[in-house]
Amino acid sequence: MNTAELLLISAGLAADAFSASVCEGLKMKKINRSGTFLTALFFGVFQALMPLGGYFLGKRFSDVTERFDHWIAFILLGIIGGKMLFESFGTENTEDTVYRINLRELALLAVATSIDAMAVGIVFSAQHSDIVLSVSVIGTVTFLLSLFGVIIGNRFGSHCGKKAGAVGGTVLILIGIKLFIEGIL
Repeated sequence: MNTAELLLISAGLAADAFSASVCEGLKMKKINRSGTFLTALFFGVFQALMPLGGYFLGKRFSDVTERFDHWIAFILLGIIGGKMLFESFGTENTEDTVYRINLRELALLAVATSIDAMAVGIVFSAQHSDIVLSVSVIGTVTFLLSLFGVIIGNRFGSHCGKKAGAVGGTVLILIGIKLFIEGIL
C-alpha cells in the first residue's frame, strides 16, 4: 500500500468522525478550545485503535465483526442523534451557557464512527502492512479533520441556535442508517 492509498483510506475512515465533530461544534455557543481538542483527540485515538485491534484480531474474528458492526453503529448513532433531536425541541436558552463536554457521549460517538476501521485493520493484517505507520496516519488525519469539523459546526451552529442541534442529530441518525444499509448489502 502506497502513501496516497493510505491517505485516501484515512480520509474515508475519518468522514464519519468529521460529521460527528461538526455535530459537537454545533452544540458550542462559542468555540471551546479544550472541547475542540478533546473531541478531535477522542476521534483520532479511537480511529487509530480500531484498525490496530482489527490487525491483531486478523481474519479469525472477521465474520463476527462484519456481521454486527453495522448494528452497533446504527444503534449508538441512533441513540445519540435521537437525544440531540429531542434536546433541540426543548426551550431555547437565551443566556450564554458554558459548553460542557459529555465524555460518555463523546466516547460512544468515537466508537460508533470508528467500528468500520476495525475491518480495515483486518485488511492491513492480510496485506502485512506497516501497522504503526498506518494507524499513525489514520489517527492524525482523523484528528485534523475532526478539529476542522468542530470549527465548521461551531460557525454554523452559532448562527442557528437549537435548530443546529436538530440538524446535528439528524446527521448522526443518517450516518447510522447509511452504515447499517452498507452493512446489510
